[in-house]
Amino acid sequence: MTSQSPFFGYRWILTKVRWLILFILLPLFTAGPATAGAGRELRNDVIGVIKSQMEAFQRDDGRKAFALTSPDVQKQFGTSEAYLSKYSTSYKAVYRPRSVTFLNLAFSRGRLVQRVLLQEPDGGAVVALFPMLRMDDGSWRIDGCVLVPATGKRAETEPKSKNLG
Repeated sequence: MTSQSPFFGYRWILTKVRWLILFILLPLFTAGPATAGAGRELRNDVIGVIKSQMEAFQRDDGRKAFALTSPDVQKQFGTSEAYLSKYSTSYKAVYRPRSVTFLNLAFSRGRLVQRVLLQEPDGGAVVALFPMLRMDDGSWRIDGCVLVPATGKRAETEPKSKNLG
């Protein structure tokens, strides 16, 4: 009569448990790169909209800059001329930044917000918070801008290049 050791039974069970765990966890490990790619694409899309608006400000193209804002912002300002006038006087760091550094994309109060470190024309630094709104067609629009002091952040001292890219 041959008898198997109890170790063989435990080893067989352990092997099956390992395969089960691998089967359950494998989709989670493989989803990581796909999720990271989607997050990178989202960030690039949002940054692209903000860069396009800043490039429009550089050309004093109020119509283009205004077109990149949400319907609520457009309703608030009424015309591209009023929008351009407000940014050229009250948001000089966004209108004519000396340098631009895109920080992290975050969620705040259920909204997507892009943080951007800007060096003002006079050399000071601020962080611009750009809440973003996704339109029905999948495009992104800027839904306002809030400037906050850049405590603990350092803006570049070299003047930025004209192409913001």
